[in-house]
Amino acid sequence: MTTLTLVRHGETDWNLNRRIQGSTDIPLNATGRAQARAVGLELAETMNPDVPIVLASSDLARARETGEIIADALGVPAPQTYRALRERSYGDAEGVTDTEFVERWGEWHTAVVPNAEPWDAVTRRAVAGIQQVVRDARRATAPRAPEIIVVAHGALIRAVIGHATGGVHPVAGVKLANGSRHTFLVERERLRLLASPGVPA
Repeated sequence: MTTLTLVRHGETDWNLNRRIQGSTDIPLNATGRAQARAVGLELAETMNPDVPIVLASSDLARARETGEIIADALGVPAPQTYRALRERSYGDAEGVTDTEFVERWGEWHTAVVPNAEPWDAVTRRAVAGIQQVVRDARRATAPRAPEIIVVAHGALIRAVIGHATGGVHPVAGVKLANGSRHTFLVERERLRLLASPGVPA
């Protein structure tokens, strides 16, 4: 069994201005870097020092830099990046504000956006990417089992939570904050959600 913590990247200026980023590569802002440092320090206080820690991240700058800051706080190598952990591509919605999104396509959880990556494809890609991270991490630390931290994106983490809970969580309208942490147990190829803000224990 392996403990896996998914962390949403820190804030960017597009997050601040409520613009949809998707696959657009936007860097962290100063608040985002502070959020990443805070997550790193929190993890440093709770992680077992006798267990090897492996970091991974999306290859987009906002996730990669968040992972690098967390790695520095933990005193471990910088994250290996994986394209499969990228945010959902939002097609025609990238760059628009959340208000403009609703005006054009309706409510977030039911909207059909031209050229956006389908949700089922996001889920398949996310789960496959995480499984690859877990395999790589276990191989790197064998025979010891690692604790894995993956820095990714809001929609991708939503898809993973949905997969792990059979679609029960997260409920529509629950936002995953920048810097939020979501903990899973990986048993063979199965993901079980242990803790996530907004999800009852």
